[in-house]
Amino acid sequence: MASLKALKLRIGSVKSTQKITKAMKMVAAAKLRRAQQNAEAGRPYSDRMEEMVASLTSRVTVGPQSHKLIAGTGKDDTHLIVLATGDRGLAGAFNTNIVRAARRKAEELEKSGKKVLFYIVGRKGRPVIQRIYPKGIIAQHDTSAMKSPAYADAQAIADDLIDRFESGQFDVAHLAYSEFKSVLAQEPQVDQIIPVAPAKAETGGAATAAVEYEPDEEEILAALLPKNVTVQVYRALLENMAGFYGSQMTAMDNATRNAGDMINKLSIQYNRQRQAAITTELVEIISGAEAL
Repeated sequence: MASLKALKLRIGSVKSTQKITKAMKMVAAAKLRRAQQNAEAGRPYSDRMEEMVASLTSRVTVGPQSHKLIAGTGKDDTHLIVLATGDRGLAGAFNTNIVRAARRKAEELEKSGKKVLFYIVGRKGRPVIQRIYPKGIIAQHDTSAMKSPAYADAQAIADDLIDRFESGQFDVAHLAYSEFKSVLAQEPQVDQIIPVAPAKAETGGAATAAVEYEPDEEEILAALLPKNVTVQVYRALLENMAGFYGSQMTAMDNATRNAGDMINKLSIQYNRQRQAAITTELVEIISGAEAL
């Protein structure tokens, strides 16, 4: 049984931890509001961009002159999973859920006989992937210095992905991230971003509408398709940031409550042992007085 001094020190230690978790919860709550606003503000643009690209590409006749982001490489052998996670922990199962979704996608592809590679965005996804797929990581984009996702960061990632795609390092790219639903709910997503997914192309707007290109189809698609990849990556970064702070706020709130419960239990144990020690001393004093 722990001594009174040890219990007192442990209570003090848990109280210090509780102060830290409470402060982290407040910081996460403050940052969550801005991150949530950014994520929600970016959704209409990214959704409309995706719909427009799908609508346009559904009308394009794929041929030798077609843009590579539409036509693809002509193969479906090598798939790249862009795994976007956070750079920090203490956010519950946020990072774990994204990695788990990416692993499920990788396992499905491998069962189909495909080769799977990984492009890591953020630090938390690398340890697990490196352990399971030691030779599968082709690159990592460091986001540790990124306080808030910027369009320039997404463009750097998208440009690198497109360069690797055009050089033949992979045939299809999927983006794994967490879509922010609410403070208590984030949903991992794995979406195809390179080339344009055929299923999405079929669901684009009015399929019978006539489209006139100015100046011409090739020039417009050459500018629009890379931009669409950048916008989808940017959306994933914004969604991840909001999801991270939501998960961290929930995790720190739970940790604060658990610390409070532990303090109560330790305080009860401390008071019982202290009362027992006082009772023992009284009995010894009374016994000594009667002996005299």
